[in-house]
Amino acid sequence: MSEKEPNKIESLIEQDWGSRNHVQTLVLMMATVLGIYLCYRMVVPFLSVLAWALTLAVLFIPMQHWLESKLKHSGLAAIVSILLIGLIVIVPAIFVGEQLILQVLKGSQLIEAKVASGEWRHTLEAQPQLAPILDKVEHYIDLSGTLKTFTTWLGTTAGAIVKGSVFQVLGLCLVLYVLFFFLRDRQLALKSMMHLSPLSQAEMERLFVRVGDTIHATVYGTFAIAAVQGFLGGLIFWWLGLPAPLLWGLVMSLLAIIPMLGSSIIWAPAALFLVLEGNWTDALMLTVWGLLIISTIDNLLRPIFVGNRLNMHTILAFLSVLGGLILFGAAGIILGPVTLTITIALLEIWFNRNADEMPT
Repeated sequence: MSEKEPNKIESLIEQDWGSRNHVQTLVLMMATVLGIYLCYRMVVPFLSVLAWALTLAVLFIPMQHWLESKLKHSGLAAIVSILLIGLIVIVPAIFVGEQLILQVLKGSQLIEAKVASGEWRHTLEAQPQLAPILDKVEHYIDLSGTLKTFTTWLGTTAGAIVKGSVFQVLGLCLVLYVLFFFLRDRQLALKSMMHLSPLSQAEMERLFVRVGDTIHATVYGTFAIAAVQGFLGGLIFWWLGLPAPLLWGLVMSLLAIIPMLGSSIIWAPAALFLVLEGNWTDALMLTVWGLLIISTIDNLLRPIFVGNRLNMHTILAFLSVLGGLILFGAAGIILGPVTLTITIALLEIWFNRNADEMPT
């Protein structure tokens, strides 16, 4: 055997091992991608639960820190935190849900009575300016049938709220269960994410800060302000004796969450309804309250609640909320801005790395 033959055999063995390594790497990559995809599919049904649990964890971490310093045990502190958070969330939710159902039923009965007695038609016909308009509208739209349909919808909504409340309670219990581990094991989770992440520790810490600021800004800048607007709207409805103030206050809160809608969609038609009934004083009070108090409270509270935490242009914040609602459902109010924040932060990291590597 010549000297060249062993070298040839060794090169063939090396090529064989090299090809095996490539195949093994490819199989490992495919298995990893498949595993990530399957994990994603398993998490999707619980995405809303995880989003709300993460939001509550970020908001109540200061309380958890304080309890840990007093109780000297993270698990016991997390249990106390869960009990306090549940007391803060569940008790008001049960009371508001019960009152909401009652007001939906009363509102349905009130509208049904007005439709049956024809009182709404007499009110509109008493206005000379509106009588011709009413005739033209009824030529194209069956107002009586529309009102009856709306009444039926209100009645079925109350039943849907009762049925849905059972699932909401189960979902809330699941959120609190996940929240317990988010609070107790947060340090372990953060260390694991840093260990698995290709980003440096400084980049991960900066990313965590950006996500936390976005959650705070979204919750306080969206939910808190919307809740205040809904409360003020419901308060003026109650003061003026309008029906179902809690229901319409809640609806105004929900509309205030969605950009470009706002609570004026509710109080403006209510003011018009008061004008049609001849209650000019109440209509003027509602209009002034809506324009000067409800609509401007956002400009007053947003700098206090949000400040400079949400480093995002208005149009980007608007698109992230709407896009999040379309893609993720109700949890998209949180997931939309958080997803956009993470994406922007990653792009900034890539830009900074490439800038450092470019020759000066």
